Amino acid sequence: MTTKPFPSELRDWVAGHLPGLDGSEDCSWPRSSSRVWRVTAAGRTAYVKIGPGELDYEREVAGYAYTAVHLTDREAPRLLAAGPQLRAILSSVLPGRVVRDLPLGADVELRLYEDAGRLLRRWHDASGPGTDVDRAAVRAEMREQAQEAVDCLESTAPYLAADRLALVEAASEELVGLAEELPLVYRHGDYETRNWLYDEETGRHGLIDFAMARRGVAAAEFVWLLGAVWSLRPELREAYFSGYGRPLTAEEERLLRLLTVRRGVSYLHHGLVDGREDLVARGHLVLDRMVAHRCRSEGARG
Repeated sequence: MTTKPFPSELRDWVAGHLPGLDGSEDCSWPRSSSRVWRVTAAGRTAYVKIGPGELDYEREVAGYAYTAVHLTDREAPRLLAAGPQLRAILSSVLPGRVVRDLPLGADVELRLYEDAGRLLRRWHDASGPGTDVDRAAVRAEMREQAQEAVDCLESTAPYLAADRLALVEAASEELVGLAEELPLVYRHGDYETRNWLYDEETGRHGLIDFAMARRGVAAAEFVWLLGAVWSLRPELREAYFSGYGRPLTAEEERLLRLLTVRRGVSYLHHGLVDGREDLVARGHLVLDRMVAHRCRSEGARG
């Protein structure tokens, strides 16, 4: 991957907040929209990020304000400065390493997932009631996801077994109604292991990246975890919800599964349209896991 240069106008802005700026290192994720650098100034270290769009920038600034009230500075970084003209965010460094792909012992991993669930429950519980505007935004989001499931059926139906097809059709029909009956919380929005930090010295769990923070239903917070982790590692799900402090309701469980189905069929659709075998394989994998998850859930209830 090509290293992204540190823009001169961003350098000048950072130098105005961190006098003595003397170094920068590209720390972006391997995608074009990610623009993050680690900067140093007279022995002090921070991160600076350019948001990919106005909405991402606004959500991230609001997310930092929320964490400053509800999480400690050992659990989430602090906003040091924000520049709306550049969509620039300067933040403190949080101790720890990104959890995704980090080799962890079984006991450490279980404790980390429990801590992650506990932290997110505190985040959700501090949300306060949503407004009518929030509810309308969630309704629109679910309509969009349901319509995407419909749109994906034309290209994917010939490649789907009957049980997979039935799940996609259910997603297109049920998402809006299921979400309508559930309370709203302030979501992190991207609560994946790539945004979890683990401090090996202290054993602490930390959280970064608030660009997708917004109001929504709690079940939507767990889509990536169900599709990528919990379907294969049920003990990690158990540890997580032990920390979260409550299991999902039947309605939340159904919504979570169908949201994950929507993501899987979207992968499959884009893979077929764009000739991306990796996305085709990922889509089939997620849908296979959701069928297996349903079978396990029904077996447990039986």
